[in-house]
Amino acid sequence: MSGPVEVRDFLLQQETRDTSLGFGGVPAPRTGETSRVTDEQVRRAQLAVAHSARDVDDCRELMEMLGLVPGEDGVPPVRR
Repeated sequence: MSGPVEVRDFLLQQETRDTSLGFGGVPAPRTGETSRVTDEQVRRAQLAVAHSARDVDDCRELMEMLGLVPGEDGVPPVRR
């Protein structure tokens, strides 16, 4: 988008689209699915966060926000 007019037009399209088509809105809850996040994905996410963090405190905060820090049971919240 190259300017405010395109942004406004895009936002208007989003507001006026037919929500009965299943686009947007609140996602449906998972139905009996097990966790789709693997140990390898968690490890790679941790490495990506660590690589992008400014310092140790930033890294810790980001990992906690993303649920990548293992809890007392040794499982990160993102895997529960």
